[in-house]
Amino acid sequence: MGTNNLTRRKALAGIVGACALRANPVTTQRLKAGKSTIEIEISEGALDIGRPAIVNWIHKAVQAVEAYYGRFAVPLYRMEVQVVEGRNTVFNGVTWGRVPALTRISVGEHITQEGLDRDWVCTHEMVHLAFPSVPRRHHWIEEGLSTYIEPLARLFVKQISEDVFWRDMIRDMPQGLPGQGDRGMDNTHTWGRTYWGGAIYCLQAEVAIRQRTNNKKGLQHALRGILDKVGSIQEDVELEPVLAAGDKATGTNVLMELYGRVKDQPEPANLGELWKSLGVSWHDGRVSYDDAAKLAAIRKAIVMPSRL
Repeated sequence: MGTNNLTRRKALAGIVGACALRANPVTTQRLKAGKSTIEIEISEGALDIGRPAIVNWIHKAVQAVEAYYGRFAVPLYRMEVQVVEGRNTVFNGVTWGRVPALTRISVGEHITQEGLDRDWVCTHEMVHLAFPSVPRRHHWIEEGLSTYIEPLARLFVKQISEDVFWRDMIRDMPQGLPGQGDRGMDNTHTWGRTYWGGAIYCLQAEVAIRQRTNNKKGLQHALRGILDKVGSIQEDVELEPVLAAGDKATGTNVLMELYGRVKDQPEPANLGELWKSLGVSWHDGRVSYDDAAKLAAIRKAIVMPSRL
C-alpha cells in the first residue's frame, strides 16, 4: 500500500516518533541496484528461516522491479522489516514517498522459504516507488498499477509462471468491476475498485496501446516514460500530466482517453470477452491458451519483457 506525499507529510511527525521508539535492529545491510542503494533494517526477534533469507527475498523483489522498469526508481530506499511473534506470513506493507523513500513491512517469525517465494507484498510495495504521488482521489491508479505490475515483474524474472499470472488475473479481476451506486474510479473508493478496478484500467490500457502500436509498445513503455520524464513517488503531481507523459512515450492517447471514460462514471469491462480475445481461459484449476484467438499475439507480448 502506498501513501501520497500529502498524507505522508501529515503523518511525518508520527513516523519519526515511531522510528525513535523502534528497537535497535540487529541486522542492517545495504544492497546496490545500479546507481541506487537499498538500506535494509530487520528488527529484533527470532526468525526460523534466518536473516540472510529475508535479505535475499528483498533482493529478488528489487530484481523484479528492475526488470520491469529498467532501473530502480529512487536513488536511496529504506526497507524496515518488523519481525512479529507467532505469525508465519508477510503482511502490513506500507510505502511512503519521503526522502529516503521508505517501506515498512511485517514478517512472521515462522515464515518459511516457500512463504517468501509465494509473497507478492514486497514487490507490490516497490512498484509504488516508480509512480509519482497523485492526489488521494486517484489512489486507485497507484494501487491498480502495483496490483497489475507486481506479478508481471515477478514473471519477467521467472519468480512465477505465466499460468500463475493469467490464473490470478482471471480469478481476481472481477472484484474490480463496478457495483450498484458506482460513481467512477475517482469517486468510488472501495477495496475492490481501488486495487482490482485499477488493475482493470491497466490491462485495458495495455491491450489498447498494443493494438494502436501494432504490438510494438505497451504499458511498460508508458510507465518507463513517466518515471523518466515526471519522476518517482517522491514527486507530487496531478494525474493528468502524468498520464499525458505516458501517452507521449507510446505515441497514443490511450491513458488519457481511458481515464476520461472511467473517472466519474462506471464503465463495466467485459472481462469474459477480453479473455476470449486474448485466447486465455481458466477452468477446473487449469489455464489454457488459444493461439488462434484475435489478440493472441498481444497476450504473448504482455508476458515478455520489452526490449526498450
